[in-house]
Amino acid sequence: MTLLGLLLSGCADARTTLRTPENRVPLSAPVNANGERFADWLTAFRLDAMKAGIKGGTFNRALDGVTPDADVVAADQNQPEFTRPVWDYLNSALSDKRIQRGKAALIENKALLGRIEKAYGVDRHILVSVWALESNFGDFMGSQNVVRSLATLGFEGRRPDYGRTQLIAALKIIQAGDIQPEEMTGSWAGAMGQTQFIPTTYLAHAVDFDGDGKRDIWHSTADTLASTAQYLQSSGWETGGRWGYEVTMPVGFDYALADMAITKTVSEWEKLGLKRADGRRFGATDEEAKASLLLPAGYKGPAFLVLKNFRAILVYNNSTSYALAASLLADRFRDMGEIRGRWPTEERVLTRTEREELQALLMSKGYDVGKPDGVIGYNTRKAIRSFQTSVGLPPDGFATVALLEKIRGK
Repeated sequence: MTLLGLLLSGCADARTTLRTPENRVPLSAPVNANGERFADWLTAFRLDAMKAGIKGGTFNRALDGVTPDADVVAADQNQPEFTRPVWDYLNSALSDKRIQRGKAALIENKALLGRIEKAYGVDRHILVSVWALESNFGDFMGSQNVVRSLATLGFEGRRPDYGRTQLIAALKIIQAGDIQPEEMTGSWAGAMGQTQFIPTTYLAHAVDFDGDGKRDIWHSTADTLASTAQYLQSSGWETGGRWGYEVTMPVGFDYALADMAITKTVSEWEKLGLKRADGRRFGATDEEAKASLLLPAGYKGPAFLVLKNFRAILVYNNSTSYALAASLLADRFRDMGEIRGRWPTEERVLTRTEREELQALLMSKGYDVGKPDGVIGYNTRKAIRSFQTSVGLPPDGFATVALLEKIRGK
């Protein structure tokens, strides 16, 4: 798991005043909902850490003097109201500057990438693509102290179990001597290094590829790219395989089939009328490969038939927009990957408040979306498709302003 970068607005209360870096004041004695002070929480957590094999010296070195970070609390408790449409996200991810820099990085690291490809079977272009998207080739790895961030999340975050589990993993990394506590920097949620591993992912997949005796995804390009390759390999990456194809669909196509939970062989999709957008035939080796149809902007936008390697990227970062960006950027490094379909740029993306309203209205009509949280996940898309079918709309599962108006009864 990784985090590409969350820009969250914060609201303030008596406990969590969001301050600028220049005037930030540590919260020395915050109180959580149960009235437990951070010092008491840390004492209790120390016992769990010792049971997990963390030595007292490691614990003290990493956590002595640590206080909760108000900025982390604010980021954790406040989701962004607005979300960028996929076409804007891709325009940024696939910028000319990033493409040119990626091509240069491929040349500069040619020998290293060759060794990594031989060791793990993961294509060098996707490794450089992930490197570019996660930290702009190591330029922006996050400035938060990971230990402090995770202690804050374990103490009063929305997912305390996540914070505690990741904090123990971070302490194990420090105890192994891979990084000093003060050098362990990353995002507010604990994603760290040049390809933004959370600590448990680091423990499972980071490798020492430069042979210096430690795994270092902060300073070592070799360790960074090899660790990323190891993660993708273990996530199901198929050596020599494609990530997918841009496709066109015939008139009258059943858009309900555009569901990542539905898989068919490429030849089966072809029999349903799907064709490559560039007019060429599907690769012969892909005819029996399992694939899913992705409509990232609904039936009005481009369509993609995605294969096993696309799903491997989803394991790395569970966002279809991210996986599409990573795949297309890797293609752009090879002067490929131009999208032929037109994005529905006239559509306005729903705000978080509107997405929550959409979910609540669907629930009121008997559709199961789970708890309204503003996240359009599998259950919500399934509910949208059912509603769309019931009112004669193309069942693409895509949330739009027009759909919200329809559900409102307007």
